[in-house]
Amino acid sequence: MNNISKENQENSLTFFSSLKKVISGTGLSRVFGLIRDIATTNLMGASVFHDIFVVVLKIPNLFRRFFAEGAFNQAFIPIYTDYQKSNNLDQTRDFLNAIAGTLLIFLFVFTILVLIFAPVFILIFAPGFYFDPIKQNISIDVLRIMFPYLALISLVAFAGGIQNTHQKFSVPAFTPVIFNLCLIVSAIFIAPMYDMPIYVLAWGVLLAGILQLLIQISPLLSINRLPVPKLDIKNPGLRKFFKLILPAILAGGIIQINLLIDTIFASLLETGSPTWLYVSDRLIQFPMGIFAIAIGTILLPTLSNIDLEKEKNVFIENIKKGQKFVLFIGVPSLIGLFFCAEDLISTIFYRGEFTELDVFKSSYSLMAFSIGLPFFMLMKVLTPAFFARKDTKTPMYVAFISLVLNAFFNYLLAFVLGFGHIGLAIGSSIAALISVLILETILYKQGFIKITNMFNRFNFMILISSAFLIVFLNFYTTKTNFIEFNQIERLFYLSIEILASIFIYFFIARIINGKSLRTLLN
Repeated sequence: MNNISKENQENSLTFFSSLKKVISGTGLSRVFGLIRDIATTNLMGASVFHDIFVVVLKIPNLFRRFFAEGAFNQAFIPIYTDYQKSNNLDQTRDFLNAIAGTLLIFLFVFTILVLIFAPVFILIFAPGFYFDPIKQNISIDVLRIMFPYLALISLVAFAGGIQNTHQKFSVPAFTPVIFNLCLIVSAIFIAPMYDMPIYVLAWGVLLAGILQLLIQISPLLSINRLPVPKLDIKNPGLRKFFKLILPAILAGGIIQINLLIDTIFASLLETGSPTWLYVSDRLIQFPMGIFAIAIGTILLPTLSNIDLEKEKNVFIENIKKGQKFVLFIGVPSLIGLFFCAEDLISTIFYRGEFTELDVFKSSYSLMAFSIGLPFFMLMKVLTPAFFARKDTKTPMYVAFISLVLNAFFNYLLAFVLGFGHIGLAIGSSIAALISVLILETILYKQGFIKITNMFNRFNFMILISSAFLIVFLNFYTTKTNFIEFNQIERLFYLSIEILASIFIYFFIARIINGKSLRTLLN
C-alpha cells in the first residue's frame, strides 16, 4: 500500500513538473500573442485589411490544427510511444523517417495545390471577401504568401510530438513565442513604412515558420531522434498511423472547425465582425492556451504510456485530475472574462485605429464566448482519453455532431434572430457544451469516468469561491468606466481588478479546502 502511495506521489510530481514547464512556455507565448494583437490592431484597427489578415491567417492555422497539433500528433504519439516501449532503436528510427518522408511529400503537394487554387479557398473559407473584387485580390495575395507557413509549422509540430513523448516539453511550449515576436517586429517597425502593411505581416508569418522549424533541430539531436525523410509506404507503423489519422483529422479539430464556421459566417456580416470575433477569441485563448492546452499536451503522452490492463485506475485518475484542474481554473476564468470584458478590451486594444465602437462590439462577443470557456477547456482534457487508446472514431463522430450544431446555431442566432457576430459566439459555446456532455457520457459508459457525490468539498469550494468573485466583480465594474479613463488609469484599475479577483478566489478556496491548494489534485 505504501509503495502504491509512493508511486502515485511520484506520478503527481512528474505530472505537475511537466505541466509547470508547458504552462510557463504557453503562458509566455500568450503574453507575446497579446502584444502582437495590440500591435496589429493598433496598426490596422477593425478595418477591412485587419479583417482579411485574421480571416486568411485562420486558413493555414485550421489545417495546422488538423495535420499538426490536432490529428497528426493524436495519431502519431500513441504509436511512437509503442515503438519507444519496444526499445528497438532501428525500428523506431525507420518509423520516424517514414513519417517524415510522407509528411513532407503530402505538405509539398497540398501547399502547391492551395497556391494554384487560392481563389477557390477564399471562396470556401471567406465567401464574403470573394464577391468583393478588392477584398478578393488582397485575400488571394495574402493567402499565397502565408500558406507555406502550414508546411513549416506542421513539421514543427511533428518535432514537438517527438519531444513531448520523451517528456521534453520546454522547447515545443516556447516555440510560438518566435511567431509572435516576428509579427510584433513586423507590425511596429516595418509595416508602418509601407502603403499596404498587411503584406508585411503576411511575410512576417512565413519568416516565423522558418525560424520555428530551425530551433527544433538541436533538441531533436540531443535525444538522437532527428528524422531523415524517407519514402517507405510499407512501414508497419506508417500503416497504423494512416488508420488513425483519417478520423482524427475531424476529431482533432472540433474547436477549430467551429471557429472556422464562425469565420465564414462573420465574413458575410458587417465590416469589423471578423476582427471583433478574433479579438474575443484571442482573450478566450489565454486561459485555454495556458491551462487547457497545457493539460492536453501532458495528458496524451501520459495516458499513452499507461497499460490499461494493469493500471486502469491510474488512467481514470489522470483524466479526473485533468478535469478538476480545468474546472478549478475555467470557472473563475469564465466569470472574470464575462464581467471584465469591456475593461480588458478597452485596456488592451482601445488605441490607434481601434475605436470605442470596436471595444463594445468585441466585449459582447467575448462575454458570449466566455460562457462556453469551461467546455472548450474540458474538450482538451477528454479527447486525449480516446486518442491514447487509439480510438479516433468516437471523437470524430462527436466532432461531426458539433459541426452540424454549430452551423445550425450560427445561422439561427446570427442571421434569423439578428444577433450578428454575438450570435456566432453563442452558437460556438452551445455546440461546445453539447460536445462535452456527449464525450462525458461515452467515457462514463466505458468506465473511464466515475460519478461520485456531487456535493463534495471540491465542488463546494468552487461554488463559494466563485460566488464571492461574482459579488466583487459586479460591484467593481459598476463603479468604474474604463472608456473614460486614460491608458495609465486603465492599466492601474485593471491591475487592481485582476489581482483582487485572484486573491479573493484563491483565498476563499484555500479556506474551504482546508489545506494547501497544491495538494488539490493529488
